[in-house]
Amino acid sequence: MSANTFEFPADGWTVMAVHGPVPPEIVGRSIHATVPGCAHTDLLDAGLIDAPFDADNEAAQQWIGNTSWRYEVDFDWRDDGSSRHDLVAQGLDTVSTIELNGVLVGHTQNQHRGYRFDVRAALAEGTNHLVITFEAPVDAAEARSEEHGELPHTNHHPYNALRKMAANFGWDWGIDVATSGIWKPIFLESWSGVRVASVRPLVDVDFSTGVLNAHVEVQRDDASAGRVVEVTATVDGVLASARIEAGQTVATAVVRVPDARLWWPRGHGEQPLYEASVRIATGSAEDEWSGRIGFRTIEVDTRPDEAGTPFVVRVNGEAVQVRGANWIPEHAFLTRLDRARYARRIADATEANMNLLRVWGGGIYESDDFYNECDEQGILVWQDFLFACAAYAEEEWLAEEVEAEARDNIARLSPHPSLAIWNGNNENIWGYVEWGWRSRLEGRTWGNGYYRQLLPDLLAELDPTRPYSPASPYSFGEYLHPNDQHNGTMHIWDVWNERDYSAYRDYTPRFVSEFGFQAPPAWSTLAAVVHDEPLEPYGSQMLVHQKAHDGNLKLERGMRGHLPEPRSIDDWHWATQLNQAHALRFGIEHFRSLAPHNMGTIVWQLNDNWPVISWAAVDFAEHRKPLWYALRDVYSPRLATIQPRPDGLSLVLLNDTADAFGGQVRVRRLRFDGSVVAEQSLHLEVAARGESTVAIASDVAATDDAAGEVLVAEVTGADGAESDFARATFDFAEVVNQGLDAEALTATASAVDGGYLVEVTASSYARDIFLQADRADSRARVDKGLVTLLPGESTRLRVTSEEALNPEAFIHPLVLRSANDLLPVMARSWR
Repeated sequence: MSANTFEFPADGWTVMAVHGPVPPEIVGRSIHATVPGCAHTDLLDAGLIDAPFDADNEAAQQWIGNTSWRYEVDFDWRDDGSSRHDLVAQGLDTVSTIELNGVLVGHTQNQHRGYRFDVRAALAEGTNHLVITFEAPVDAAEARSEEHGELPHTNHHPYNALRKMAANFGWDWGIDVATSGIWKPIFLESWSGVRVASVRPLVDVDFSTGVLNAHVEVQRDDASAGRVVEVTATVDGVLASARIEAGQTVATAVVRVPDARLWWPRGHGEQPLYEASVRIATGSAEDEWSGRIGFRTIEVDTRPDEAGTPFVVRVNGEAVQVRGANWIPEHAFLTRLDRARYARRIADATEANMNLLRVWGGGIYESDDFYNECDEQGILVWQDFLFACAAYAEEEWLAEEVEAEARDNIARLSPHPSLAIWNGNNENIWGYVEWGWRSRLEGRTWGNGYYRQLLPDLLAELDPTRPYSPASPYSFGEYLHPNDQHNGTMHIWDVWNERDYSAYRDYTPRFVSEFGFQAPPAWSTLAAVVHDEPLEPYGSQMLVHQKAHDGNLKLERGMRGHLPEPRSIDDWHWATQLNQAHALRFGIEHFRSLAPHNMGTIVWQLNDNWPVISWAAVDFAEHRKPLWYALRDVYSPRLATIQPRPDGLSLVLLNDTADAFGGQVRVRRLRFDGSVVAEQSLHLEVAARGESTVAIASDVAATDDAAGEVLVAEVTGADGAESDFARATFDFAEVVNQGLDAEALTATASAVDGGYLVEVTASSYARDIFLQADRADSRARVDKGLVTLLPGESTRLRVTSEEALNPEAFIHPLVLRSANDLLPVMARSWR
């Protein structure tokens, strides 16, 4: 027989505070619980706490993380005659004790794995009572840290003592809401004979044949221990069989699919997905697994060359120029996520021309919803094992859980063709080398054995088809500094923390897996949760929503020399957003111009998990910040950029497409009124997946009026037709030093089907026109942003909105912005 699943009554769960600093009105109160869910969201849904993200409610609600919580449910059950009845908990957060009808079922201490308990001896015909009691997560982490000895970590809670999402305890962009609860499905599963314990459908490509190696593990009941289990694997109508002999539990069925269509990352081909199934049978008992696979090969080339050690991702043998972003958990309360929200964030990545997301090691092993979207959209995924910015004990008390979660998730994620890279940790080897850990550790373990031995050994056993990197950053040399720009992957954080963003040009890295710059979220997102009167950068609630150390001071310092000092809170908001976009555009254009020396950038970060000032390109309310539009431009497969080189300015054309390009380039030096000072025309050829660099004539590239001139390069096809290369501009001076006309724009707005149309015309050079549509309608979206116009040019901005508004609202001076309108400077300080 196949397994039968019994779902607990959805409306039958309750949660109660058991122990801790609980407010009097909640003591002893049984609260309706949603499962999956957590104590915070149950309290919120019951109206017992205010919105955790609002104002300074974070501080007022710290007691929740210091409280033990008990979940309970009554259910009616009838024995169906199966030989086994298992309680299956796919995710419990985190340290729990499970009791069924007063019988101890088991304990858990790891959010990142599933558990299965044989509960046949505890079940009763009729009414049953299930209780799951969670230790207070903050107390549990602190107790383990004290018991085993505190190890170095960032932030204020010892998250490294507990196998729980690190960012749940707060981060430099994240709220401290240490949760407790049943965060993934929980159910009873009844079965007899044999069941599928796991399937690892590992793929390969043999010339034109797709090869599926279906590694099958089964679980037997006592009666089936001496029986042979027949295994049948099917892909695209092709079958293969294997046998699991008596007393054994594993087998591999190899399916060969002729003329298989290959799965490619976006921009390199299509993403065909094949339905695969595995059926097991012994006697009258059977079970089945099904999923989707994609045939492709993945490798990372780190063979040393004359410049050091590259980091080149190859799919089906073809090098991929990575244009990516780092991904953090999409919501501080994970159970608030659904497939639709994941789909919208993946769309934010694809529509910004990204081809890779890195799942950062302070979050979670991402959900199947996330991975399914990436499979379908051709987004490669770099998945960190969950170790971040801390030392981790390697003794048995933690190591057993680390191995269990790694085994669980390597197997769970193995079907997904999008999963490209496993990475051992985030910054921990760098931390050991450079952050003073060595002396503090005094010889104690710190996680190195996980990264160098346990994790690669587990991958060699369970999934040798995917490459592994011990860390990010990592230089792939035992005696090399882990953050060496000449070798492997690099994180660049002196820019933002200490140095001006112009320092990006001091680096010639092989691959940048973290770098970023902060800015506030959209105005409506910020104003919805920050209520300081007056609103200002150093207000108490504003600083609650700025988690980075000296974050707003760094925003202020990072604008200096680039943009005028803001003269109002509105200008501060716009200027800091614009500066973020300028900084990352500057850095990415430089890094991409180094190709093929540099083969990837992964910007920090795509998304937010609550309303906050952060490095994100898309804020928590799903507004695309100006940075997103800059990323869409600089991540274009075909990019034209003007870069300084030792002999002067050069035009670099990057062609990350399968088609060679040949065409004309017109380079002009213009005054801000549009008059031409000097120009030249060039013919350029760029190979497929190639680049071409040509020096710009010195009489065109040199200026004696930096404040009033701009360099423009426009690329057309061989026949003069438009090309996929957007116009490249080079400003000889920063905005603060340019003679930009603050009144260069005229605009009209009108209502159209589905929203509004804003038409903008420039009378002189106008930089970075941006419509902050959410200031007119918090749900409005706009199709274009950071548009730069030459004199006489116009652009149309399409606003999607369901609100019936006066169209003029979308051309209000606080809605329609540009770099020009930050001038003239009227200095003001908030301190």
